[in-house]
Amino acid sequence: MTRYRNTQLTWRDVTPYPLFLNRRALMAGAGAALALSGTRAYAEAEETLDVVPGPYSTDEPPNSWDDITTYNNFFEFGTDKGDPARYAEALTTQPWSIEIDGLVERPGRYALNDLLDGIALEERIYRLRCVEAWSMVVPWAGFELATLLDRVGVQEGARYVAFETVLRPDEMRGQRRPILDWPYREGLRLDEAMHPLTILATGVYRRPLANQNGAPIRLVVPWKYGFKSIKSIVRITLTDEEPLNTWQEMAPNEYGFYANVNPEVDHPRWSQANERRIGGGLFARRQPTLMFNGYGDEVAHLYEGMDLRRQF
Repeated sequence: MTRYRNTQLTWRDVTPYPLFLNRRALMAGAGAALALSGTRAYAEAEETLDVVPGPYSTDEPPNSWDDITTYNNFFEFGTDKGDPARYAEALTTQPWSIEIDGLVERPGRYALNDLLDGIALEERIYRLRCVEAWSMVVPWAGFELATLLDRVGVQEGARYVAFETVLRPDEMRGQRRPILDWPYREGLRLDEAMHPLTILATGVYRRPLANQNGAPIRLVVPWKYGFKSIKSIVRITLTDEEPLNTWQEMAPNEYGFYANVNPEVDHPRWSQANERRIGGGLFARRQPTLMFNGYGDEVAHLYEGMDLRRQF
C-alpha cells in the first residue's frame, strides 16, 4: 500500500530529465502538431529551479515529463487531453500577480516574484488521481500553502480559502465557449489549506511549470481528485463562508465541496474503485484506488464525524 511518509527517495531516484528529452526526440515523427507543442514545452523548461529535498513523497516512481505535459485536463484550452499541450503556449505567464483578499491582515495584489522571494522550493513526489479514474505520479516543485497564508496573516474569522484561475479568453481558447462558468473557482476548508501536504507548485521535474500544467503557479492537494488542484491562480480569498466551486455549481448531483478520493463512492459516470495509470500502455492493468489517494494516515483526522459517503 502506498503511504505518505518521510521519504527515503532523493532526486537521484527520479528518472533524469535528459532521458525524457531523448525519448521525445525519438518520437518526433509521430503526431507532428503535438510533438511541436511538446518541443516548445521543453524549450520553455530549460531553466532549472533551485529545489531542495522535501520531507514528503510517495514510494512510487514518477511519470515521465512526456506523460505529465501531454495528457492534461485544462478546459481553458479545450476538452481533449492533448488540447492544453497544443494551445497553452498562448498564455502569457510573465509578469504574474495574485490578488489576496478577504479575511487577511495584509490584503493586496502581489507580484508572484515578490511572493516567492525567500521561499525555498521543495520537491514533492505526489500521486495525482483524476475523478475520471486515471492517475499519475508527479514530481512537483513547490512550497506549502500555509507558508503563503502565514505571510499575509489569516484573520480569526476565516474558515475557508477560495481560489480563482486567470480569465483571458483572448489567450485561453476554451474560455471562448460556455463549457464552464468562467473563471474557474475552487476552495478548501482552512484546516485543509494549512495542512503540510497542501502545496502551491511552480515546477515539475525541477523545471518551471509548463503552461498546460497550470503555469506559473497552481494548487496541489494530493488526497483530493485532481480538479480541486486549481491551475494558473490569480486570486486567493479568505472567507468565513464555504465557497461554491465551479464543478459543484455546474453539476451538484455529481460533485461536492470536498472531492476527497474515496473508492467506495462512485461518480455517476466513473467507478472510483480502481484507476488506470497513465503511461502504462493501452492494456495496462487497472489498480485499486486507495482511500484519500493513499494519504489517509495523514488526513483522515480532518474528517472525523463526517459521513464520507454523503459529504463527497
